[in-house]
Amino acid sequence: MASAPQATNLPLFYNDLMPLNSRDHGTWKSRTTDQAKWLVGQHAIPLTAEEFVHASRHFPIVFSVGEPSVPLALMGLNEGINTFIDDNGAPTGPVYIPAYARRYPFMLAKLTPDTEELSLCFDPTTDLIGEFDDGAALFDNGEPTESCKATLDFCRNFEEAGFRTQSFVEELNKHNLLMDGEVAIQQAGNDQPFVYRGFRMVDQEKLRDLRGDVLRQWNQNGMLGLIFAHIFSLELMSEVFGRQVQQGKGPVPVPAA
Repeated sequence: MASAPQATNLPLFYNDLMPLNSRDHGTWKSRTTDQAKWLVGQHAIPLTAEEFVHASRHFPIVFSVGEPSVPLALMGLNEGINTFIDDNGAPTGPVYIPAYARRYPFMLAKLTPDTEELSLCFDPTTDLIGEFDDGAALFDNGEPTESCKATLDFCRNFEEAGFRTQSFVEELNKHNLLMDGEVAIQQAGNDQPFVYRGFRMVDQEKLRDLRGDVLRQWNQNGMLGLIFAHIFSLELMSEVFGRQVQQGKGPVPVPAA
């Protein structure tokens, strides 16, 4: 149900990557849009730990299987279904959009494998960047505009949040708190519940058994609040399931043998 982005050369959403530079893109502009077409059919979106509180009000937060485990916002319970984004990429109602999705089509990336420096890149297949009459200019006389600098800052902040999220997950793993998750949802009219697996979640029994000094430290640094946001968000599993059914995207019941 909730797998991490596939281990390919390109991250989720991106079809290609090109470094942004004033020589080749000096006259280019970037557009804003209210239709995030890259989110259509995407059911699990990577999430940073500092987004947990906001995201937990809208959809379940789980952790991907495999290593490294990644926090994911579940916008649908089945592959290819996003209950919060319609087929045109427009939100179906008020919803929090994860920063991972909001940074598209930009991202920071290494231009060569042997460098530690990250450069601002973009997906050249997008229609949000180009030589347009409208939009925000990216360069002015060869220098980055304020709009371009703001985009760079956003991507930098996202990368830093990613490192903090990695440390958060490592701390959970250090105390062996992540367990294989399972949720059963009973739909009216069906004899058998729908069972979802393929994700990880915090083991609440092990959380209760943690030493007091660890819990005290986590309470002081804010980590405990993030864990509870994750736990409370799991109650939204049935709500997302209901959205799928309401939108005609619910899973097909398996006939009894």
